[in-house]
Amino acid sequence: MATYIVRHGIMRFLGEFDPAPAATHARGQAVVARTERGLEQGEVLCEANPSLVGMLTEPTRGQIHRVLSEEDRIEARRLQEHEEVEFHRCNDFIRERKLQMELVDVEHLFGGERIIFYFLAEKRVDFRELVKDLAREYRTRIEMRQIGVRDEAKLLADYGDCGKPVCCNTHMAVMPPVSMRMAKLQKSTLDPSKISGRCGRLKCCLRFEQDVYEEFQKELPPPGAHIVTPKGKGKVLAQEILARKVLVEFEDGRRIVVPAEDVLSRI
Repeated sequence: MATYIVRHGIMRFLGEFDPAPAATHARGQAVVARTERGLEQGEVLCEANPSLVGMLTEPTRGQIHRVLSEEDRIEARRLQEHEEVEFHRCNDFIRERKLQMELVDVEHLFGGERIIFYFLAEKRVDFRELVKDLAREYRTRIEMRQIGVRDEAKLLADYGDCGKPVCCNTHMAVMPPVSMRMAKLQKSTLDPSKISGRCGRLKCCLRFEQDVYEEFQKELPPPGAHIVTPKGKGKVLAQEILARKVLVEFEDGRRIVVPAEDVLSRI
């Protein structure tokens, strides 16, 4: 029996899900699924196979109950309205208890078994009394989840500087590490305000392109290397990585951009 990759939850978890007996699902189909967290709304991405599942980081597991019906859509909109109320009520409790935390978002699971509150905090927060307040208020299981600023962007951000929906809010399942070294290699501006995303951290697209830059860089002699070309001997001054070229200063003082394939040898 075929299984499916399903995306679910406002954090866009990915996992392998079993269908109901004899049921098949198309790509993009909205479904109601049972996960380890409870009953949730999800989206079928594709049929699963061992290779795809192996590429997932901490995949979830569960079972697809049914295709999302019109009644389910109405219920989802009702829960969304509840989330707005729950958000403001939780903020009231936070202020009353003077907790050093910033509420970011609320997720009321489709089955109603659990309400998850996502928050930012600079240090560890003792929220046990807050959980008791919320449990008394809503008579269901309460979960508090501390997140980072990149997760906050994943929940709340809309569009990036490129004019497209932010990657963390669309296709990204995990947040890759990004460093200033990547920006330097790619010769991006080092102005933090221009290479930072909606989260205030370095843009994830720097990481997406890094593997290509590193692969192409291996084909080029490094700055300072002495090489032989059809135009003579010279010293590499700089690399143009994506163009696969190097700037060479020859023995007669000429400076010429040379393609990687014209580098005959290194001295």
